[in-house]
Amino acid sequence: MARYTGPKSKIARKFQEPIFGPDKALERKNYAPGMHGVNKRRSKESEYGIQLKEKQKAKYTYGILERQFAKTFVEATRKKGITGEVLLQMLEARLDNTVFRLGIAPSRSGARQLVGHRHITVNGNVVNIPSYRLRPGDVVGVREKSKSLEVVQDSLQGRVMQYPWLEWDGGSMTGKFVSYPDRESIPENIKEQLIVELYSK
Repeated sequence: MARYTGPKSKIARKFQEPIFGPDKALERKNYAPGMHGVNKRRSKESEYGIQLKEKQKAKYTYGILERQFAKTFVEATRKKGITGEVLLQMLEARLDNTVFRLGIAPSRSGARQLVGHRHITVNGNVVNIPSYRLRPGDVVGVREKSKSLEVVQDSLQGRVMQYPWLEWDGGSMTGKFVSYPDRESIPENIKEQLIVELYSK
């Protein structure tokens, strides 16, 4: 299963945002990586460069490689609505992302691992495909024998954020994907229109 496995702090510094979560390296060095450090003179980015950077940021944020991201974009263009917003809604509806949003896992990569190792259910059935796309009304839960996993318990104890398109039942350790989120509700700092412009060339 292809995924990015390189240095995460370097990527976070490239975009100057903690896209993989809190990062001490980014806090210490809040500038792009490179041997010349903060003093390096950088030429002005082209319009294409800015658009490409935004697409890369979205890919790293959601843990998706190019082929799958491009395929998702094509699907988004065929649906009704604003293409950029529909794209983000489809990415948010991924099972691994929803497991992360519900607080079952501390990160998207951790959620991807839980899904791949068959610890997660959808509507009572085990699903081990991280890219599985949820529909409104779907119920995501932790498999009965996996509820005592330390990583799950620790993540749920630190759970603080709540999202308007998700409902969580702590007693049964299940969450409901109520609806596709509005753009205003998605906290990611992604300029989706730049991605649309890039693919439209």
